Amino acid sequence: MDIMNAPQSRKPRLEQSPQNRSLERGIDILCSFRPGVDLLGNGELAERTGLSRATVSRLTQTLVGAGMLEHDRHQRAYRLAAPVLSLAHAMRSGSPVLRVAAPLMRKCAERLKVNVGLAVADGQEMIYLESVRYNRKVSLRNIVAGQRVPIVLTSLGRAWLAAAPAAKRKTFLAQVKSQKTAGWQPLEQDIAEAVGHVQRNGYCSASWQPEVLALATPIVLEDRPVYVLNISVSTEHGASRTAVVRNLSAPLMNLAAEIREAMLYLR
Repeated sequence: MDIMNAPQSRKPRLEQSPQNRSLERGIDILCSFRPGVDLLGNGELAERTGLSRATVSRLTQTLVGAGMLEHDRHQRAYRLAAPVLSLAHAMRSGSPVLRVAAPLMRKCAERLKVNVGLAVADGQEMIYLESVRYNRKVSLRNIVAGQRVPIVLTSLGRAWLAAAPAAKRKTFLAQVKSQKTAGWQPLEQDIAEAVGHVQRNGYCSASWQPEVLALATPIVLEDRPVYVLNISVSTEHGASRTAVVRNLSAPLMNLAAEIREAMLYLR
């Protein structure tokens, strides 16, 4: 199974038994919608969530009634409704972490002419909270806030795995392995090497997109989720990976230290 197309389980994010199964399932319905996916029918939602079609039908009706989904009668399918966007805007505009981190990230991006991102984990993916693109041509994709990238393939995800407790990391990797992802053995070795590099040096690097190299480091504070900071640059002009890592590792760690110190004063 291709890791990019594998069903995304949210289980690793949940540390306790859910108190309201209907609410959790409703959230899973909403999270089934991704960029590039406008409409989903009950059958597709059932496949993506693992729920029965009858359960999905009840939930989609409830979500339509709550204003979180719109029903397209002609297509017999659903799309996300405007209040979902409002929730995302409220999160970003009200985040004290982004208020202190974003200006520092922009300053670093402009000074070094690099891309800088901040992300957190959700299920088997990392979600960008902020992404400062110095030059859109540097990356083959336009990475924006809300974009998801796979944990196991990216420096962001591997840095997060390095910061996770050993038992949680083992459980997470066992779940991914159980999906029988093609090429898992070399991928598992890459992850182990990245985790070790973070534990020894504070950061790791990965190049999961052609001609783009990214370095990432976790930011760990008590009573907060693990945030992961990354810096990425283009290597399309033949830049040596070793040289890029050498040049960017210190700025990455310095920026992380600045953000970490600023976050200490947040309430």
